[in-house]
Amino acid sequence: MTPPLLEARNLRKTFPAAAGAFAMGARSGVTAVDDVSLELAAGETLAIVGESGSGKTTLARMLLRLIEPDSGELLIDGRDFLAARGAALRALRREMQMVFQDPFASLDPRMRVAAIVGEPLEIHEPGLARAARGARVAEVLRAVGLGEDAQSRYPHEFSGGQRQRIGIARALVLRPRLVVADEPVSALDVSVGAQILELLQNLQRDFALTYLLISHSLPVVAQLATRIAVMQGGRIVETGAAAQILSAPTHSYTQSLIAAIPVLPETT
Repeated sequence: MTPPLLEARNLRKTFPAAAGAFAMGARSGVTAVDDVSLELAAGETLAIVGESGSGKTTLARMLLRLIEPDSGELLIDGRDFLAARGAALRALRREMQMVFQDPFASLDPRMRVAAIVGEPLEIHEPGLARAARGARVAEVLRAVGLGEDAQSRYPHEFSGGQRQRIGIARALVLRPRLVVADEPVSALDVSVGAQILELLQNLQRDFALTYLLISHSLPVVAQLATRIAVMQGGRIVETGAAAQILSAPTHSYTQSLIAAIPVLPETT
């Protein structure tokens, strides 16, 4: 049997509690992720849904080893990701890239777009010839809907939606298998966000991508996800096929999230 692309077992992460002037007791820390297990098969989109503070972003960063878990196991294709070091770790990391929430803060304002998108190639493929690197950058920019003229410009010359396209291009230039998208449209206008979601759908098909989508928005999740895991207080409280979770949730927290979705009044 083929192992999942990514598998997490009993992941846990606690951060030190802030020591305020009025702190009471001997609270040792805040548990952001508490005994979380999940699987992600190649080609699917798993959405991690929950309110702010539920632990979903911390979980996503642990899955990429941007944050080290306190305990638990993390497997990539059945291989121990947490035990990987040196070249083995770099090889695994190039297969897993992230699209960040804020398209304004995630791009270096001092770098031109060609350098921003090409930077992962300099790190992971230092032997790649300059012409080949330029061709790869141009290819991935075209894939996200940006022309050749974008390469010589700076991030401040682009709209929010265009900046997010640049961030997506940077994530795809290494041709990863897994893309973690952390609230990829929450900083954008609704219409622009819809265009980015459609782009992500098309890219998944064209590049054979697997997505881990982090979102607080169930309408966003409904457009992209094949499966949903609902987080509350650092734990996954419900998981299942997207259609089942959205139409017939069983956990009271999931039901409350769905009940909070605004309903537009009917027009006469």
